[in-house]
Amino acid sequence: MKNSVVYLLVAFMTFVIGLIYLKFAYEGTSNDPFGQELVLIVLGTIATIAITAALISKQSEIELEKEQRVKVFDIKSNLYFELINFIEEVVRKREVDPEDLVTLEFLTHKISILASPEVLREFSSLIQTIKDTSSDSIISAIECDQLSASLAKLCGKIRYDLQPKDKNHIAETQEIIDENIRKI
Repeated sequence: MKNSVVYLLVAFMTFVIGLIYLKFAYEGTSNDPFGQELVLIVLGTIATIAITAALISKQSEIELEKEQRVKVFDIKSNLYFELINFIEEVVRKREVDPEDLVTLEFLTHKISILASPEVLREFSSLIQTIKDTSSDSIISAIECDQLSASLAKLCGKIRYDLQPKDKNHIAETQEIIDENIRKI
């Protein structure tokens, strides 16, 4: 953004200086109508080029920002799905082995890079639930329910992280998630 402002200022200054020069050239050709028309054509061409260059620059900047947001969204969503699949695998086999703890450790590192503070707080709660349920390496049915409830709360925060923030729907969505957790 700052770069484009500098570019626009330089372009504007060049345009103003060129306009002053062309004004003197226009006045110098007051006896020659053909010369005046050529000066006006040059002035129009320069103005068109300057405006087109500014618009293309801004459009390129917006496209790059959009591509970056899409890339970050893809990375976040893939990471979050990787976490959900990992928790599903642990719950299905009903045990936590040392390899699972290593996988969880590296998932934690990845999530800490990209996640919002809300997701990180809820993820911390999920980690505590996993720690509590894996003390004996075997996961009981009650502990599976606790893991699922903690994961459901995390999924709510993940949803807020991936979608544009809409204050009106956040509370309603959280109520629905909490209700679904109670039903399970």
